[in-house]
Amino acid sequence: MTLEFKRLTEIGLSDIVSLNNNPSVLRQMPLGGAHFDDVTARTWVNQKDAQWEQHGYGPWAFLIDQQFAGWGGLQHENDDADLALVLHPTFWGRGRAIYQAIVERAFTEMGLSSITILLPPTRTRIKAIFRLGFQADGEVDIDGVRFLRFRLYGPSNQADSDD
Repeated sequence: MTLEFKRLTEIGLSDIVSLNNNPSVLRQMPLGGAHFDDVTARTWVNQKDAQWEQHGYGPWAFLIDQQFAGWGGLQHENDDADLALVLHPTFWGRGRAIYQAIVERAFTEMGLSSITILLPPTRTRIKAIFRLGFQADGEVDIDGVRFLRFRLYGPSNQADSDD
């Protein structure tokens, strides 16, 4: 498997629209909606890409063997670097490798002390995130939708996680 990280601006809007309208994907995205068109996608891509200038990190597009597999990475959310991973169902078995590449970049190249993930309370199968080292870290509200927040500390900040 060849994994590439690219900026979302390098991906065709039709690929992004198709992914973000996929019914199986939408079931996992409480903030998503089935009316994601080219105009919405262009604005969305520009907002996501602007995070790189504003915060020094932002989401990527993922290509697996030169095929658009999805998007995600680190997004600025409530002063945290929040990990998102949205994959086309064809690539759902590849999430772990992408996750590991994101975490490696977050804690080495970017020097972040921690990252978060946000999950809707309806996601009850979450044992895997605890095995990855995430800890429960409260709740947040985004656009009127409640999420549970989990935090992963970087290797040099493990002592902070015991506070």
